[in-house]
Amino acid sequence: MQKRTLGNSNLEVSALGLGCMGLSFGFGPATDTQEAIALIRAAVERGVTFFDTAQVYGPFLNEEVVGEALEPFREQVVIATKFGFDFDAAGKQIGLSSRPEHIRQMTEGSLKRLRVDAIDLYYQHRVDPNVPIEDVAGTIKELIEEGKVKHFGLSEAGVGTIRRAHAVQPVTALQSEYSLFWREPEEKILPALEELGIGFVPFSPLGKGFLTGKIDETTAFDPTDFRNTVPRFSAENRKANQAVVDLVKRIAAEKSATPAQIALAWCLAKKPWIVPIPGTTKLHRLEENLGGAIVTLTEDDLRQIDEASSEITIQGARYGEGSQKMVDR
Repeated sequence: MQKRTLGNSNLEVSALGLGCMGLSFGFGPATDTQEAIALIRAAVERGVTFFDTAQVYGPFLNEEVVGEALEPFREQVVIATKFGFDFDAAGKQIGLSSRPEHIRQMTEGSLKRLRVDAIDLYYQHRVDPNVPIEDVAGTIKELIEEGKVKHFGLSEAGVGTIRRAHAVQPVTALQSEYSLFWREPEEKILPALEELGIGFVPFSPLGKGFLTGKIDETTAFDPTDFRNTVPRFSAENRKANQAVVDLVKRIAAEKSATPAQIALAWCLAKKPWIVPIPGTTKLHRLEENLGGAIVTLTEDDLRQIDEASSEITIQGARYGEGSQKMVDR
């Protein structure tokens, strides 16, 4: 597996990471713990060194699984997790909180669950409108000085927030949604990241599974799958949005690759400091996704894809109303 460095930092990771959320949260019932551990370790064996989790995934369960799975490989891997949500006494997520004292409290829990002395990359999961970003960045700066955190990240943050945070504590990476199914970051986010020397970690680089070509208007999701609440995944919009899948399938046929591999190769070809983190619960999908790192798209390929995709209007919002309110733009 090729390596990439996130922006101007010294944080080197595999060109493709593994998003671990779906093993515990969001896409239906949690995967059996031992099966999840086996999948994560299979990724390590295949050269993946970058693993993504968060306190809210489960909540907490995903960090525990990732911590157990990667404990034998601690010196070989980079683990990213996220803070910024608040929880009630029963552990249920009840909203945002990036108050400095809350960040510190939650950090101690993450260190224990991940079985680490320091968190490699610590993202603010969502921008908290009630806490100045300077206070958040200052808290992480203190945690870095104390040796509990190595690198600071933001997720779904707008350019103004990124600049303000970066002025207090250099931001190593921004994690936000980006794919052929959602290209909004190209307008303002990517130019700012390039200017500031910040890496970009796209989540949902396969469009929450849509770009694999395995989902159409007839697909039935598990009742606990959050895509049931996403306007973009209504049956009507899935049918309308098949045009982008057809485009990816056409390029895949020309390259003797799968649609998923083309979608990932496209992300990788956009900038050398982009590291997508596709998720999966299945070994054969993991291996398929990793094959995307060896598919080469030329400048002409990228131009063809961009020209064709610019004529396609994606239908439906990418989040339900409640989640959309947490995106800082």
